Formats: sequence, structure tokens, C-alpha cells
Amino acid sequence: MDRWSQILTSGDGFPVPKGGIDPFGLSGPRRSKPLVMATQGYCFTWGVELMLTTDVRIAADNTQFGMLEVKRGIYPFGGATIRLPEQMGWANAQRYLLTGDTWSAAEAYRTGLVQNVVAPGKQYTVAKEIAAGIGAAAPLGVRAILKSSRLAHSSGEQVAADHIFDDMAEVLHSEDAQEGILSFNERRDAVFKGK
Repeated sequence: MDRWSQILTSGDGFPVPKGGIDPFGLSGPRRSKPLVMATQGYCFTWGVELMLTTDVRIAADNTQFGMLEVKRGIYPFGGATIRLPEQMGWANAQRYLLTGDTWSAAEAYRTGLVQNVVAPGKQYTVAKEIAAGIGAAAPLGVRAILKSSRLAHSSGEQVAADHIFDDMAEVLHSEDAQEGILSFNERRDAVFKGK
């Protein structure tokens, strides 16, 4: 605890090794690829905070979520106070952040924190299917979608709208865009190369 106390009270945030990625997306480099997360059982505190940085989430129906810090004399410091209200709704998030109570997979689905609730053991299969669908999509388009979405999240809709065409020329003039049109006309799955 003493090591973590020193890290947390320094005001510098989480240490991120050189060339590393900040898993909480608070102070260091962020990942550039989409991330699909599967949960089962208990997903508490840092598990929830890590989940809030992912793009698509699948939960087994027996998953219990919780931000327990307030019951332990501290408060969440991995981004939940920032992301949970936005992703779950203000009052829903405050209900759990301020009490430390847990919530179910059904509640997580109702509030939009997870996109699918499945029988235990099926969460990895569904997550892999969704990840495969993302992996089969055009990489330049996926990257541009994440970039634009994150810009809207961090800087607002107007800033994102002002930059929506920044990557358009690269994407439209790519081999992948040509492949997308050709595959549509030929009624077949596209084979993208990220070029």
C-alpha cells in the first residue's frame, strides 16, 4: 500500500513505461486499436475502470459490477468518476459511485455499459465474434472512426465536426475503399489490407 500511496499522492498519475500505453487513458498514450471486453463473475473497481476504456463489452449474466472505493475510505482514481457518468448516465452512475453498491449485468445492459448479456461461458465466443467483425472491417475506416469518436468525446461535437474530413482523402483514395466498392458490386465479402 505504501508504494501505491506514494504513486497516487504524487499528483503524476499512473506510471507508464516508455513506449507503453496507459490502460486507463488518463495521462499517457492511448491505444489506437478497438478493444472488445468480456466479463464474468465479479468486475469491481479497476475492472470497471478498465472496461470503461473499451469500445464494446459483453457480460455473462452472472457478472456483478461495482465501484467499491467509497466503502473503503477512498474514491475511484482510474477514470470512473469521469467515464461512468457519461456512459451510464449521471444519476445511475452517482447511485453506484456514492454508495459502493453493486449492479447486475442486466442493469449494465439497461444503462448501456454492456452491449450483450449472455449465458456464462458464452461471453468470450460473442466477444471474439464481434472482434472478428471489427477485424474484417476496413482498418483505415476503423481507425478514422475511433479518432473522430474520441475527438468528439474529449473536445465536443463541434470540434469533431470541424475535423471530420481530415482523414477522408486518405480513406477515400485507399485500396481498401476501392475494394469495398468492388466487393459490393460483386456481392462478396471485402478483403481489406489497410492500404
